[in-house]
Amino acid sequence: MVRHDASDLAHRLGRQAEAVCRHYLSSGHRQGHYWQVGDARNAPGRSMFVRLKDSSKGPAGKWQDAATGEHGDLLDVIREALGLIDFGDVAVEARTFLSLPHPAPEPRPPKRKAMPAPSGSSEAAQRLFAMSQPIAGTLVKTYLAHRGLVGLTGTASLRFHPRCYYRAGQHEPTEIWPAMIAAVTDLEGQITGVHRTWLAPDGSNKAPIDTPRKAMGALLGHAVRFGLSGDVMAAGEGIETVLSLRQILPDMAMAAALSAAHLAACLFPPSLRRLYIVRDKDPAGDGARDSLIERANAAGIEAIVLSPLHGDFNEDLLGLGIAALAANVRGQLATPDVARFLQVTT
Repeated sequence: MVRHDASDLAHRLGRQAEAVCRHYLSSGHRQGHYWQVGDARNAPGRSMFVRLKDSSKGPAGKWQDAATGEHGDLLDVIREALGLIDFGDVAVEARTFLSLPHPAPEPRPPKRKAMPAPSGSSEAAQRLFAMSQPIAGTLVKTYLAHRGLVGLTGTASLRFHPRCYYRAGQHEPTEIWPAMIAAVTDLEGQITGVHRTWLAPDGSNKAPIDTPRKAMGALLGHAVRFGLSGDVMAAGEGIETVLSLRQILPDMAMAAALSAAHLAACLFPPSLRRLYIVRDKDPAGDGARDSLIERANAAGIEAIVLSPLHGDFNEDLLGLGIAALAANVRGQLATPDVARFLQVTT
């Protein structure tokens, strides 16, 4: 049997959206161009709407629950209606349904097919970020709080996706996990890539998968950015490391380059005069530090290294507390920046 990927299965189901709804959402009824039901688990009611035909608002098969804000496609309907967990089981059920006889779909006028974004491209990254939602009230906030990161500002570059696909390898089955989606941008704010952190279902930690963090798109020279760039900026590797410093330096612009190699190649805003290099205590971090100092000095930018007491600043925050983190960083800041940026709430 030919194995169709998730997007192909969702498209095929969308072409028979009403038949899918009558089968899996039998508690509902058709209302114009929509199927109306209580929720994706087939409860009676009227808060959930499934689009039955393609329209300017989106393709057939897409749905939203007005009561909860949940949304998705018909693969999600099958999963929720049958209480399935593994994507493989959802795919088997979808294929079984699609093999059943159904009335021929209404003829549609031919239209030009949009070319799918190449996997891993900047365009695919932009689409994923656009499909995600702000982090307020989501598992991303829960996850960050478990890392000691609370009361954050300037985090528009972070979003939440409740059902982000994950595959350990090209020939491995697709899994679905909630994820933190971080926009990687250039100096003009254009999204060139995204970084995904897949989360445990309760948001308490990263998902229990082989590689819970992956980036896609054009990354070299770019970063996940927090705050507005000015004459002073801090740049480090990890998102959580950088956000740990923003717990005590909330008004300083910061950038997470996502790896030591990308940190070494980080581009400088034209207004930058002083760069704080947020170091991780490992050989790769030392190499990135040295390369970035050399590049900054050549550009006439003052470079100052911020070093943690433990492996990185998130370890310091969690292990030592915010007061100890602030005391360590205070002694490494340029004197004018202590009064300008350092804020400690105990």
